[in-house]
Amino acid sequence: MGNVRFDAIRRAMEHRAIAVASPEGRVKDYFARDVFTREKMKEYISGDVLLQLFDDVDNGRTIRRDIADSVAIGIRKWAMERGATHFTHWFQPLTGGTAEKHDAFFTLDKNGMPVEALSGDSLYQQEPDASSFPSGGIRNTFEARGYSAWDPSSPVFLIGDTLCIPTVFVAYTGEALDYKTPLLRSTASLCHAAREVCQYFDKQVKHVHANLGWEQEYFLVDESLYSARPDLVMTGRTLMGHNSAKSQQLEDHYFGAIPERVLAFMRELEYEALMAGIPVRTRHNEVAPNQFEMAPIYEDVNLANDHNLLVMSIMERVAEKHHFRVLLHEKPYAGVNGSGKHCNWSLQTNTGINLLAPGKNPYQNLQFVTFLVNVLMAVHRHNGLLKASIVSATNEHRLGANEAPPAIISVFLGKQISEVLDKLEHASADEAIIINAKKEMKLGVANIPEILLDNTDRNRTSPFAFTGNRFEFRAVGSSANCGAAMLTLNAAVAEQLMLFKEEVDKRVEQGEAKERVLFDVIKRYIVACKAIRFDGNGYSDEWKEEAKKRGLDCEQSTPLIIDRYLSDSSVDMFGKTNVLSRGELESRCEVKWETYVKKLQIESRVMGDLVVNHVLPAAKRYQTMLLQNVLAVKQVFSADETESLNEMDYSIIRQIEKHSRAILDGVERMTDARHKANRQPDERSKAIAYHDHVLPLMAEIRDHADAVEMIVDDELWTLPKYRELMFVH
Repeated sequence: MGNVRFDAIRRAMEHRAIAVASPEGRVKDYFARDVFTREKMKEYISGDVLLQLFDDVDNGRTIRRDIADSVAIGIRKWAMERGATHFTHWFQPLTGGTAEKHDAFFTLDKNGMPVEALSGDSLYQQEPDASSFPSGGIRNTFEARGYSAWDPSSPVFLIGDTLCIPTVFVAYTGEALDYKTPLLRSTASLCHAAREVCQYFDKQVKHVHANLGWEQEYFLVDESLYSARPDLVMTGRTLMGHNSAKSQQLEDHYFGAIPERVLAFMRELEYEALMAGIPVRTRHNEVAPNQFEMAPIYEDVNLANDHNLLVMSIMERVAEKHHFRVLLHEKPYAGVNGSGKHCNWSLQTNTGINLLAPGKNPYQNLQFVTFLVNVLMAVHRHNGLLKASIVSATNEHRLGANEAPPAIISVFLGKQISEVLDKLEHASADEAIIINAKKEMKLGVANIPEILLDNTDRNRTSPFAFTGNRFEFRAVGSSANCGAAMLTLNAAVAEQLMLFKEEVDKRVEQGEAKERVLFDVIKRYIVACKAIRFDGNGYSDEWKEEAKKRGLDCEQSTPLIIDRYLSDSSVDMFGKTNVLSRGELESRCEVKWETYVKKLQIESRVMGDLVVNHVLPAAKRYQTMLLQNVLAVKQVFSADETESLNEMDYSIIRQIEKHSRAILDGVERMTDARHKANRQPDERSKAIAYHDHVLPLMAEIRDHADAVEMIVDDELWTLPKYRELMFVH
């Protein structure tokens, strides 16, 4: 039999770029072709029903049941004309992915005759088995009822022959079992709170929308090499593997020419995404070899999140056609960049104003500073909770390494904005100051001039950075549902804006001038949240010490960070904003701890299999070859010659024996630690035990396995190496 690794390399080298038919016409000719857009609704839904539907969606009201049948008929007619035979409620359970159960349009009428139908009730809601998805104790196995309910703010779309209806997913008791439900609650709360604060500056503001622009990073690996790595197949990352001599150190992959085969994949991915109404615009090589990125135009946060989940699914399907596998794990390879999902977040009014962009008149600039400082306050008050929203068993390998942000939440503002806030902190309302742009800026409301756009640098080590007209939450992981981070950020900012308005209104009611109160409260906030601002190197040990002194959350253990969801401040905040109840928070913590345990349990078992069935046999075969060589040398050469000739072989034999014994001992201790962790009384205790006792042993075993890889004859090594995984296109 041939070496599995070399067979995989040969098959990988045989793969070539697949020709992709160029889409007909320009993007505008096929964009959202598979989406039931408002333009298509006008053709398939009658006028009165359509007006009512638009009015309900635009004003955030529940769609009236009496129009559901008419809407369903129009949707079914459109879908069937496009070749659809089935429909599904498409929802986002706490697994982190999406879920769907397909039902045919086919049914039987009262006479037993076949008909094709989609009723308003079927459009409106369905009943998935709620006990079969993670619920954190909200649902028992004998309590199966749950509901998925149509979210009309996100349009229905087609995948193949199936009509997909975006929905929320809730328990029979009404508690959220998904990411979409609390995300919608959070956007409603945030937009209401932001609108109320906007009334101080512009009475024309009737609506405020939270926008999201995600940047999806990912790795590609040839499917043959992928299949020859059990750890990639089972866990999404390499549990062992020595660094390649060349990886990303020359910085030649970033923004480099895209390989032909990868470009063919990207073209088809973009076409499929655009057909699904996902406004993808950017593609490029990322820093690590075989790492890439795609990004869309900004959209409403709920729709953007739906589109990100959909594009991850499209990615995997298209990649297989091109004999690739997509790696969405945050750290598939040690020692090189991991993958994130940078979430660019902003607030937009119905009047066209970006509330996080410096303005062009005094009131707009005061409004900008108001919202900027309130976001800083929210992040400062809930920095530990925001970290909890992005931690996971996979993301903990990425944070704080190879250009990824550290596991300490801080905000980067850039020199100019920082200077403005520093001067505001100490200045009186009528004092004039000079900022970097050489413009005079009076701090009296009537005299605040324009603040320039693009007035910040970039900081790769900042987990939460202001980038000119938005905040970029860089700590979100590439495999995550970004709704978890966005609903937490939305809720935190909503609560902060509520507190701000309560304080301002109380003082204005007591007779103080509104502008003076706004300015005074903002100044006090600038001082109160100063600890969260950091423009330096987030990787440095000095910053870690400084962050502790500032009182920021510096916890590194993922299981303990998850506790932040249940702190008094978090429970109060989520309750005040009506985003998550205490029971829902407790259930999500249980799910997070349980998921953490299961992922490390799988990884440790796969690692045991790899070292016992791949690493040690290869080591023993090579050791046997060396021992045979030693014996052969003794038979041919003199004793003096034998000693010098066998000196190197003796050294390698001893090294192999040392590492092999350490691996066997490590596996035994790891297995024992896993068994002890599994006997812990609750999921939190299990997660802590896995983090504290199993994970360190996995790292120890890896060190020895990687050392063996560098010793053993290359022809005997059965696992594709880093230089092959990352460089064979």
